[in-house]
Amino acid sequence: MESARVTCFFVDKQDGELVRSIQQHPVDSLPEGEVLLEVHFSAVNYKDALAAEGHPGVALGLPLVPGIDAVGRVVESRSERCAVGDEVMVSGADFGTRSWGGWSTLARVPGAYCFVLPEGLTARESVILGTAGFTAAQSVERLQHHGVEADSGPVLVTGATGGVGSFAVKLLGQLGYQVVAVTGKLDQVDWLKNLGATRVLSREEVSDDSNRPLLSGKWAGAVDTVGGDILETTLRSTRPGGCVTACGLVAGSQLNTTVYPFILRGISLQGIDSANASVEFRQRLWTRLATDLKLQGLEDLAVNVSLADVESSVLAILAGKVRGRHVVEVAS
Repeated sequence: MESARVTCFFVDKQDGELVRSIQQHPVDSLPEGEVLLEVHFSAVNYKDALAAEGHPGVALGLPLVPGIDAVGRVVESRSERCAVGDEVMVSGADFGTRSWGGWSTLARVPGAYCFVLPEGLTARESVILGTAGFTAAQSVERLQHHGVEADSGPVLVTGATGGVGSFAVKLLGQLGYQVVAVTGKLDQVDWLKNLGATRVLSREEVSDDSNRPLLSGKWAGAVDTVGGDILETTLRSTRPGGCVTACGLVAGSQLNTTVYPFILRGISLQGIDSANASVEFRQRLWTRLATDLKLQGLEDLAVNVSLADVESSVLAILAGKVRGRHVVEVAS
């Protein structure tokens, strides 16, 4: 592979200005790693869009190739985790944020970043799910662990048209939960109901700026993907014994609340961290996504883009104009 060329979406700074471009580099310019992967698919996550913007809290070094998800075929391996010819998923750790990511025809990564796709899940299905589906599955599993079951009552999902939110709506709906979806895109009501939402609310309907430490208990649980005021209101509106998972901050990183929901209603706030999940945890949950948590109709959530289209997807996701998942067909 020494003479191979790598085509990638490259983010760098020139004369202090951020520059994004499609470039070709020799394969030996790739970072060190035990596994060389021929990337077939990647995706555009909100985190990828921030990396493509050079966000200092996400892009941990420039130049950078974003793409926190990658699925493809192993072409070289010095790792015990995978062999030449295996189809693997790469995600987590600093892939696509410090280490060059999946928006590239070839990627060289540490073996610890890789796991072989479980039986029952195709390469395309796995990348449609990607970090967003994995995060949603973690959230649902955490709700179940805290006793929030399908007959417990309504479960709120915020940021419902986004990657994590749409998967949470679909997964909870498929499991028989009463899903209340929250979105700023009220033209997507029918789409969300087709995914599995029983009700759709606007952001304004679930945001309360009063100073009351507790509100009427409405939700048995919640999957919050946005943070900020909506998360704060959700905590005050959760029923006794309920659970709220938090995985996003697009609406704000500050959380202004009191201890009342926790000490008077005994609710739980569970943070969801996908980047630092152990390989063993990933393998177990991805096996569930291939079996008892396997989602039907995944293609309904997918929009196909090429490497050349990625910048448009980045701008759209930053403007809040994306629903579902943008799948990057790298091999094309």
